[in-house]
Amino acid sequence: MNDAASPTIPSADRVVSPRSRTEDAHLERSLRPRRLAEYIGQERVKASLSIFIEAAMARGEPLDHVLLYGPPGLGKTTLAAIIAAEMGVSLRITSGPAIERQGDLVSILTNLKPGDVLFIDEIHRLNRVVEEVLYSAMEDFAVDIVLGKGPAARTMRINLPKFTLVGATTRLALLTGPLRDRFGAVLRLDFYDLPSMEEIVARSADVLAVPISPEGASAVASRSRGTPRVANRLLKRVRDYAEVRGEGTITPELAADALSMLDVDALGLDDVDRRILRAIVDKFDGGPVGIDTLAAATSEESDTIMDVYEPYLIQLGFLQRTPRGRVATRGAYHHLGGPLPAIEPAQRTLFDAAK
Repeated sequence: MNDAASPTIPSADRVVSPRSRTEDAHLERSLRPRRLAEYIGQERVKASLSIFIEAAMARGEPLDHVLLYGPPGLGKTTLAAIIAAEMGVSLRITSGPAIERQGDLVSILTNLKPGDVLFIDEIHRLNRVVEEVLYSAMEDFAVDIVLGKGPAARTMRINLPKFTLVGATTRLALLTGPLRDRFGAVLRLDFYDLPSMEEIVARSADVLAVPISPEGASAVASRSRGTPRVANRLLKRVRDYAEVRGEGTITPELAADALSMLDVDALGLDDVDRRILRAIVDKFDGGPVGIDTLAAATSEESDTIMDVYEPYLIQLGFLQRTPRGRVATRGAYHHLGGPLPAIEPAQRTLFDAAK
């Protein structure tokens, strides 16, 4: 396979990309669970939220501020909507990049009603000057604005209704300490296990009125990278294939044929994932290789590799991060169908650690 000749697919355009796409918006809205009892998986997060919500409602107070973090596509926005529904209040949605000035945030905050939930997606991308406004808003439910300039400038405090801020981020390490410390609950969303993914696929198929066998649901779920957003997107594509090439019902054989046509293998890896693994294996003898060097070799951004591709490859055990760089494991060699490398004695400890 000639990597240089392979076209570079933008990460957001990949069928297995966990990032939200325009085509997903309507589908996700129709498939999102409305209540915590309907939410599948993430049992630890659900148990914690259930207790927090019940306690807050018993006291007649807004829920403490909540920070949700984890890879994209796992349901952070859905959980924010569920929190608002369970508390019986309205949900306001915005994102870190959309709030460019302090005045934008003040406008949003002053339009909230008591108890409302404000959801800020990609909160790690908030402008630092804007972020400082959140400190007093989260802690004191008030914001200070400066009127005038120079010696005549004065500060005016605006009191805010008590609200709940739900922040979502894929990069917890990029949040500043002062902002992170102001969240009462910090909850991590993990990739879903296969039984949960099968249940999600079956539920989505039921909502979409798509006939699917249990084995067909398992075939789609196993290729969904532990991510509900990917599962729903694959289900939509397999549904189209079933209607044109099959008899409408999704069977495991039909799902495998449809996803093979989309270049998604049995583990949910696509051509870009395999290209990254092949770059490490073929160009750098299995590693270690630095992230910037790997990015240059695959024509991808370093951040994209770290945020989008690596988490799932690491979860599968195909890639390991070491102090010296990225290393392909034995599992990666087996999956690519190539022979294991001849390891020099000095490198054997590093390779064996990356099994």
